[in-house]
Amino acid sequence: MKAIRVHEFGPPEVMRLEEVPDPRAGAGQVVVRVEAVGVNPVEAYVRSGSYARKPVLPYTPGADAAGVVESVGTDISVREGMRVYTSGSVSGVYAQKALCQGVDVHELPDNVSFSQGAAVNVPYATAYRALYQRAHAMAGENVLVHGASGGVGVAAIQIARAAGMKVFGTAGSQKGKELVLQQGAYEVLDHKASDHMDQALALTGGRGVDVVLEMLANVNLAKDLQILAPGGRVVVIGSRGPIQIDPRETMIRDSAILGMLLFNTPERDLKAIHSALNAGLSNGTLRPVVGKTMPLAEAPKAHRDVLESSAYGKIVLIP
Repeated sequence: MKAIRVHEFGPPEVMRLEEVPDPRAGAGQVVVRVEAVGVNPVEAYVRSGSYARKPVLPYTPGADAAGVVESVGTDISVREGMRVYTSGSVSGVYAQKALCQGVDVHELPDNVSFSQGAAVNVPYATAYRALYQRAHAMAGENVLVHGASGGVGVAAIQIARAAGMKVFGTAGSQKGKELVLQQGAYEVLDHKASDHMDQALALTGGRGVDVVLEMLANVNLAKDLQILAPGGRVVVIGSRGPIQIDPRETMIRDSAILGMLLFNTPERDLKAIHSALNAGLSNGTLRPVVGKTMPLAEAPKAHRDVLESSAYGKIVLIP
């Protein structure tokens, strides 16, 4: 089979399409015939060597894919021929086939395409955990989603709006702004405007935002703290460097800064997340948006595009 392989950390071009042996399922494992692969910013950080966790070289990137179970090992209830999306992989999913632990494959409802299925795990699990398991957001609260036109942002808007929260989003392009509104945001702000955070505060009547989902904390965190409501929470989902903040801003509002990394999620919480996501996908509440698809061989271009500030939906690779 063909797979993307990384033999050294570095720029996107270190990813190369190679011929590798087909994986075989052992006890508790399945082999998934991959139909679509979701590209996430974290994979670009890992490939560059800048991420805290580094895989053993050489490796195949990726954890998010959708496809059909081709074969199963022993001691597992997953059946062959089942449509699934993945939330992890032993072998990596930038490939025609992927070896996964049984607990990392989840049934994909028939009303969800494979490309949409590849856009589920990291974006939707991150958004769900940030909103519910970290911020404990509730119906009626004001939620600000930075980078709302990207994969996690779109997921967060859909989840928050369905739960009765008043959600605002930021985006950097006209196309992105339109997408944010289409997904259910009450208002969309241009994150390139110098006063967009003041606009967010004004949208709450000056009371402040209850929950901020922060995708670029090294740019926004200091200002986030200044627009929080009493008891407000900022969940740091992404950051590309350090930032100086004034801790007194948290004292004044009894507010909190909460970090999160999806890979730290306990197994019990993951089960709850994927149960909720399956329900939302089945009833149409959750509708992954695929911004563009590319052949697997164009993985280097996908890694450049996924870090663009004008993100629009999810980038998907087709093996």
